[in-house]
Amino acid sequence: MVEQHKKALEKQLWNIANALRGNMSADEFRDYILGFIFYKYLSERMDIYADELLKEDGIKFDGIDENSQQGKEYLDAIHEEAIDHLGYFLKPSELFHVLAEKGKNGEFILEQLSEVLNHIEQSTMGTAAEDDFNGLFDDLDLTSNKLGKTEKAKNELISKILVHLDDIDFLHHETEIDVLGDAYEYLIGQFASGAGKKAGEFYTPPMVSKLLAKLVTQGKDKLRSVYDPTCGSGSLLLRVAKEVKDVGHFYGQEQNPSTYNLARMNMILHGVHYRRFDIQQDDTLEQPHHLEHKFEAVVANPPFSAKWNASQGFLTDERFQDYGKLAPASKADFAFVLHMIHQLDENGTMAVVLPHGVLFRGAAEGHIRKHLIKEKNYLDAVIGLPANIFYGTSIPTCILVLKKNREHKDNILFIDASQNFGKATNQNYLRDEDVNAILDAVESREFKNRYSYVAPIKSTADSESVEEHGYNLNIPRYVDTFVEEPTVNISVVSSELKNFESLLVDTDEKIQEFCRELDISCP
Repeated sequence: MVEQHKKALEKQLWNIANALRGNMSADEFRDYILGFIFYKYLSERMDIYADELLKEDGIKFDGIDENSQQGKEYLDAIHEEAIDHLGYFLKPSELFHVLAEKGKNGEFILEQLSEVLNHIEQSTMGTAAEDDFNGLFDDLDLTSNKLGKTEKAKNELISKILVHLDDIDFLHHETEIDVLGDAYEYLIGQFASGAGKKAGEFYTPPMVSKLLAKLVTQGKDKLRSVYDPTCGSGSLLLRVAKEVKDVGHFYGQEQNPSTYNLARMNMILHGVHYRRFDIQQDDTLEQPHHLEHKFEAVVANPPFSAKWNASQGFLTDERFQDYGKLAPASKADFAFVLHMIHQLDENGTMAVVLPHGVLFRGAAEGHIRKHLIKEKNYLDAVIGLPANIFYGTSIPTCILVLKKNREHKDNILFIDASQNFGKATNQNYLRDEDVNAILDAVESREFKNRYSYVAPIKSTADSESVEEHGYNLNIPRYVDTFVEEPTVNISVVSSELKNFESLLVDTDEKIQEFCRELDISCP
């Protein structure tokens, strides 16, 4: 029943988005539809919570007279409780349903709607929830000409969106919060699939997220903390939470302001209490916000080979100073890796998606790679993924799994999963069986022909080592992916050809004899 509800909700929300966005691109309309869904969610939670507080008094929250003395006293008391429990406050007149009804009746609601969204943020000022709500609705520009050329046209479009959303019961029951959260994730994914290259900035394909989450939670049912330094919409952090019974705290950082807002909305909408997450907006490499913390699980899908400052001053930065060289300015991949390692707890696990180039590029990257393996011995596994599974790029990628306290200190596991995938219209994707095969290989840590290989770090008499390959991690050096063609026995072929020639001669003679008996000419 829950699964049916979720599928129905996903379909309803996507149909609304498609029907109402008009000439706007999916990427442009995303912020509006997701923002209004979030406003409706906050409104319903406020209404449900306030009704519970008022149950003993036998009144409903939306029935309070805001202008009466008694009504003001009720609202003051509810405000105090709501700020502590929910982190924000809405008055009955500010509830989503109220504005949707006004829009349905043809009233002009844009100004009031703007005031309500501002008031949600203002209600948190000076409270513990302030950072988590500040600027959340900045991307809902109700004055944008993209909504319509006239104020009337803008009002009509926004009213339609609210009315359509108002017909959907988001939180009929508090336990259904996961249904709404999953539907929200579905919408984000749908917008990502139509956003091209931009999608990579805010969304990791679901099965890749699932794989990363399972890699950092193997053998654990609880996590004290999880961290993503390039968290996008927060989907990867939330995916990790699905793999364990409990996550104490979620931490993330995101440079893009719109995506940063989306991540905070996503957290709240999935029922993560504002005290349990800390998402910050800034360039992680230039202005890291969580250096005082160490995390039990670290996951990331950083922008592939992005540019960064790489100034020599970073050589004294505690994140990079042990390695002697910096990642090149044109490719920040190893800068993200070293940042993540710095944030990783001694007993933690880290999994990061990177372009294949990090496995074999030389110069500074080769130096850093060697130091990570030879001096630090943090690299635990290298997993090659199929090409064309990420939004906006078709390049093959890999996952590096790193641990500071490794069980298998003398070797590195290599997995070539590049040929195991499903095919969609424009993109490849990992299937459940592909993810499970990778996880089984990580668990068993055994040789599997053309799939996995456990390479010793130092040279041995029995097998080729990472050291022998100059700390080059290119997967084909370790996993033999060559498919051997069947061997051809020349003598057997020659014998068969002679038999065939003999058969042809016999057949020709019989045809000639048959023609003579009939007294006809043969070809």
